Amino acid sequence: MSNPFVRILEPLDPKQPLKKFFNLSKLEDVRYARLPFSIRILLEAAIRNCDEFLVKKGDVENILNWKVMQHKNVEVPFKPARVILQDFTGVPAVVDFAAMRDAVKKLGGDPEKINPICPADLVIDHSIQVDFNRQSDSLQKNQDLEFERNKERFEFLKWGSRAFKNLRIIPPGSGIIHQVNLEYLARVVMDQDGYYYPDSVVGTDSHTTMIDGLGVLGWGVGGIEAEAVMLGQPISMVLPEVVGYKLVGSPQPLVTSTDIVLTITKHLRQVGVVGKFVEFFGPGVAQLSIADRATIANMCPEYGATAAYFPVDDISIGYLIQTGRDKEKVMCTKKYLEAVGMLRDFKNSSQDPDFTQVVELDLHTVVPCCSGPKRPQDKVAVSDMKKDFETCLGAKQGFKGFQIAPDRHNSIVKFNFEGRDFELAHGSVVIAAITSCTNTSNPSVMLGAGLLAKKAVEAGLTVKPYIKTSLSPGSGVVTYYLRESGVMPYLSQLGFDVVGYGCMTCIGNSGPLPESVVEAITQGDLVAVGVLSGNRNFEGRVHPNTRANYLASPPLVIAYAIAGTIRIDFEKEPLGINASGKKIFLKDIWPTRNEIQAVERQFVIPGMFKEVYQKIETVNKSWNALDAPSDKLYTWNPKSTYIKSPPFFDGLTLALQTPKTIEDAYVLLSFGDSVTTDHISPAGNIARNSPAARYLTSRGLTPREFNSYGSRRGNDAVMARGTFANIRLVNKFIDKQGPQTIHFPSGEILDVFDAAERYKQAGHPLIVLAGKEYGAGSSRDWAAKGPFLLGVKAVLAESYERIHRSNLVGMGVIPLQYLPGEDAGTLGLTGRERYTIIIPEKLKPQMNVQIKLDTGKTFHAIMRFDTDVELTYFHNGGILNYMIRKMAS
Repeated sequence: MSNPFVRILEPLDPKQPLKKFFNLSKLEDVRYARLPFSIRILLEAAIRNCDEFLVKKGDVENILNWKVMQHKNVEVPFKPARVILQDFTGVPAVVDFAAMRDAVKKLGGDPEKINPICPADLVIDHSIQVDFNRQSDSLQKNQDLEFERNKERFEFLKWGSRAFKNLRIIPPGSGIIHQVNLEYLARVVMDQDGYYYPDSVVGTDSHTTMIDGLGVLGWGVGGIEAEAVMLGQPISMVLPEVVGYKLVGSPQPLVTSTDIVLTITKHLRQVGVVGKFVEFFGPGVAQLSIADRATIANMCPEYGATAAYFPVDDISIGYLIQTGRDKEKVMCTKKYLEAVGMLRDFKNSSQDPDFTQVVELDLHTVVPCCSGPKRPQDKVAVSDMKKDFETCLGAKQGFKGFQIAPDRHNSIVKFNFEGRDFELAHGSVVIAAITSCTNTSNPSVMLGAGLLAKKAVEAGLTVKPYIKTSLSPGSGVVTYYLRESGVMPYLSQLGFDVVGYGCMTCIGNSGPLPESVVEAITQGDLVAVGVLSGNRNFEGRVHPNTRANYLASPPLVIAYAIAGTIRIDFEKEPLGINASGKKIFLKDIWPTRNEIQAVERQFVIPGMFKEVYQKIETVNKSWNALDAPSDKLYTWNPKSTYIKSPPFFDGLTLALQTPKTIEDAYVLLSFGDSVTTDHISPAGNIARNSPAARYLTSRGLTPREFNSYGSRRGNDAVMARGTFANIRLVNKFIDKQGPQTIHFPSGEILDVFDAAERYKQAGHPLIVLAGKEYGAGSSRDWAAKGPFLLGVKAVLAESYERIHRSNLVGMGVIPLQYLPGEDAGTLGLTGRERYTIIIPEKLKPQMNVQIKLDTGKTFHAIMRFDTDVELTYFHNGGILNYMIRKMAS
């Protein structure tokens, strides 16, 4: 049998005989042309890195037959070319690496084997907060405070960059990880050791998928999984289904890429794409810039897919040149892609691959919209926003409801701010943030916001001074073109000064609201609003005092800031009245697509990108001045409240422990649908009455020094106490929102951590019950590490988001799934029972296991270890234990 997979073909250029390239198949094999482009890259990476892959599976011929292979559960060992990390997930990863070196040494191995073997870039972008805004020096003040709070974390990361090979740190103040990846780090085609092959990446942030917009296959993984990849372990995954998303038509003149992505997000949530790839095709793709495509790919986690891929075309090649990449390398990239049949022409339907399923969107049908008030997939047309919010006010508590009594819908609270009297009501905007990798990477919406600000100021409009406005660009390039195009002064006049280069409001680093505003919200029990150009608006994420949060394009963020309320119909009501008494409507100041494109062509130029990125690693003087040790083993400081050696490897031996049946487990918490990783392990504010706050206070810290949960992910004592600490947590055992549960042996209502501690001291194992989409949202590994430390042995849910399920596997926590058609309701489960989960001696992927209750009832559930590799991790007690044993032996 001939092998159609040819690892090395003829030289790319006869004049450069060393420049050979990897290729998946002989190009004349017609089956290759029918494979989705994303699958070609996935399989190429598996073949290039894992010689045994094809031989072991025995599917050399069939694997090109896409329709056949979708149903064979082929296990693909995917080794990406690169790994990217941000500091919230990067710090615990480096902490784990340091602890793993200690563990390998204790087991008699070489600790320096714990070292990244592929390029790993860590961008510090999650630490800066909006403490200062509406001041010309806000940026410098926020950056100074960032270093004051996080000096110890930054010194630790600098140690990591010296102790580990292949680990590069991009200092704070450089930009957001995904925009830096898009504009600077991404190669599209790798050129290594004389060979070309497609660029691919995994990252410890769920929005790593943004790079798919440039044609680099990438997605987010848990920090635990990323650590294994960095140590040379492939990601074992079942060959995914690929949904083809066909784009046709052209967007209407007033529509932004944000409107398109919010429309797609709602659509694909309805289609159901969890665990699948989405690949975009059709003539409509050619209407989108790379920034537009990156915006759509960025929100892939919000619609639940693994990847959201746009194959490389001539527009992609043009973007590489526009962003200052070396022209000669770009031309080699293009030549390679042409040679292996991977350069896409979206107008040529003969190139369209075979997909599992095809869905379609006519771009002309997209209208301006927002999403909210609590989930990214809940799209609302701008024309319906006022009516929709007012409906939400009275609706039952839930994703689209606040359960406010009808006689309180028009409540008004008066307050004083800086000597002036104002009023707040339900729907009042108190946060307006142009933020996040989703939109600040896109010149069209950023310049659109700038042009709208210019017209608004010229029309005499202002933003009320108590509204917390901010602009946090994804890279220095954004500031450069906003300044050069002349719109920055107008943004500043409306309060949208640059406050920092990082994720900021989008991840809950919103900083404090004015005290008088908080008092008014609390006094009136008001549903105050945050409007942000981000990708996440889960409950309790943006700010504790904004119960409603809407995702919107940057121009709409400014529009709602000017209006001061979400309860406005822009078509019928004016944004404001200027000093001359003239009513100004949104349509009067909204810039046209042609206006925006003209400014973009003139001011977004290659020189800007080259100038910003050639000094990115050295421009931050505070970072340069940091002193850090260069020892290969880290010296842990027992007094540190930021960096602590985790207990994950305590007592680890070379010998494996046989997994045991979980006997008589109590249910720690019982949840409904769409519990997010923000609910499980919040990243933002540490509440003053929380177990984490009590711990920090006992270590001598004041509330001002608490910082955030995200910044303390290097300390397991804080993070265990912060698990299930979200103030908006809805636990079915409790009749109100909050991070508490019932300790069943005593009947007491306790903070979740305190209840778990009591169970642990008594030797009782724990489980969690949940509904659909458990673990939606960010890829934070602490959403799995935290429950593990609380003593949670298993989760029983109706369905899981992909990354969180992988993280549970990585920590040795069993992800159990109800059988189809069953759930807690159909089985009559209250959560007050005790559960015995029978673990057989011989395990196989996705097998059914028996669960016995102390009531005498018995039922079955699916054990969601999806591959043989995941079962190996489980037998080792998790991925990291497996890697330590592997390195030690």
